[in-house]
Amino acid sequence: MHTIELPAGPLKYRTWGPRSSTAHPVVFLHPVLTDGRLWTNVGELLAARGVRSYAPDWPLGAHVAPLHPDADRSPEGVAQMVRDFLDRLDLTDVCLVGNDTGGALTQFVITGGEPRVSSALLINCDAFTTFPPFPLNAILAALRVERLAVLVATAMRWTPLRHSWLGYGLLSRHLDPTLTRDWLRPARTDPAVRRDLIAFLRAVDPERLDDATHRLADVDIPIEVLWGMADRCFRPALGRRLARAVGTDLREVPGARTLLALDAPEEVAEAITALRPVL
Repeated sequence: MHTIELPAGPLKYRTWGPRSSTAHPVVFLHPVLTDGRLWTNVGELLAARGVRSYAPDWPLGAHVAPLHPDADRSPEGVAQMVRDFLDRLDLTDVCLVGNDTGGALTQFVITGGEPRVSSALLINCDAFTTFPPFPLNAILAALRVERLAVLVATAMRWTPLRHSWLGYGLLSRHLDPTLTRDWLRPARTDPAVRRDLIAFLRAVDPERLDDATHRLADVDIPIEVLWGMADRCFRPALGRRLARAVGTDLREVPGARTLLALDAPEEVAEAITALRPVL
C-alpha cells in the first residue's frame, strides 16, 4: 500500500505487476462505498501478463484518508484527482478502467481532455442521466443526510443485510464479508470520511454526466464497453445505448452483475488486454 499527497489530500493506492513493464499502465476507478481492493483479482491476472496496474482508494466513502477541508468533492473534483494522480506518478499511455461510479468519473476525465490517457474501458456504469440508477438512487439519497448515513452504515454491520438486495448483494454474486464490512467502516466511524461521501453525493448532477456521455464520440482514443448482463441496476439496455454512443460493440458477460471485477475478473482482464494492441 502506497500513499501520495495530491492537492486535494492524501491518496492511498495499491499496485500489481512489474515496475519495469513495457505494457501501458492500467488505472482503476471503483464505485461509491468500495475501494481499490475491488480490483485485486483483475490486477493479479494482469500482473501475470506483465501489466502494471494501479488501484487508488478514491474518496468515495470507503477511503481511510480524508480529503483536505477545502477540497472539491464533486465528481468533477474527483476526476481532477485522477488527473493529478497520473501527473504525480508521471504515468503515460494509461488505460483507465471505470466501474459503476468509477465509469462516470472516467467519462469526466477523458471528455475533459487528458493526454496521459490513451484508452478506456467502461464497465456497468452510470451514463447519460442515469446517475445513479434505480434502486441505488434511493439508497444513495439517504446517504446524503448525516444521521441517515450513520444509521445505514451501522445497520449494514449485519452481514445478511449487507449482502442482501438492500446492500452489496444487488451488485455481485461473489462477496467477501470481511471486505464488504471494511468498505462500510470508514463512513460509519470517521466523520471526515462521511463529509467526503456526503459532499460527493450531494454534488452528483445527472445533466453534467449526460453532457459528458454525449461527448464520448468526440474523444479520439479507443473506448470499449463491458457489461454484466444480469445487472439489476445498470440494465443491459443502458450498456447498449452507451456502446452506441461510443461507436463500439457491447462486450457482454452473461450471468454477471455490476461488480465484474468480483463476478468475472478473467473477462475484465481480457477486455483490458484486448485494448493494448491498438494503443
